[in-house]
Amino acid sequence: MSNAQSTEITDSGELIPVNPAIESYMRKLVVHTDHPVLVEMEEFARLENFPIVNRLVGIFLETQTRMIGAKRVFEFGSGYGYSAYWFAKAVGERGRVICSDADARNFARAEHYLKTTNVWSRIDFCVGMAQEVFAQTEGLFDICYNDVDKVGYPEVWRMAKNRIRSGGLYIADNVLWHGRVATETSDAAAESTAAIMEHNQLIFDDPEFDAFINPTRDGVIVARKK
Repeated sequence: MSNAQSTEITDSGELIPVNPAIESYMRKLVVHTDHPVLVEMEEFARLENFPIVNRLVGIFLETQTRMIGAKRVFEFGSGYGYSAYWFAKAVGERGRVICSDADARNFARAEHYLKTTNVWSRIDFCVGMAQEVFAQTEGLFDICYNDVDKVGYPEVWRMAKNRIRSGGLYIADNVLWHGRVATETSDAAAESTAAIMEHNQLIFDDPEFDAFINPTRDGVIVARKK
């Protein structure tokens, strides 16, 4: 009996982490879940080619948050609040999700979309560079989530790792980078690819964390602080 392949190679030579047919099946399982505003947010992302984590990863983020009973989350790079929705849904009425994004238009979009849900009151959305907002925010976090420009990934890891409580999580999106981390590349994304590869290795080499990569979509790394 043959095994279904978990990867595919596109015409451009990029490696897709999960077979599209498998991902399509997984999406069908969750297509009717959650607030109708998510459909609007996903349609905006499609029309504007705006990167979001999508429904499957959103549910994964929510599940991880609930599993550790997280109440305080910091997002490095929030876009217009799509991933924040899933974190805020999971932390509950007494939880807080601190968002950061340098583009004030994304704050306006997040407010527009998420005010129609019951999670907006759980979100503190700060306009500014994520690393600067984080440095100005005190205390430990249950989860630090990284989705900034990819060249900044190693810096964010170094900043966040000591601000996560024992048993808490560090999560980062795009850690397979369309398969580029597994193939040599000399294209315009080479600097980002090198940064992501450094970031991933730093995490797996850190004795204070247990880590794994969920290959759904573009790869999500989860590292638990011991």
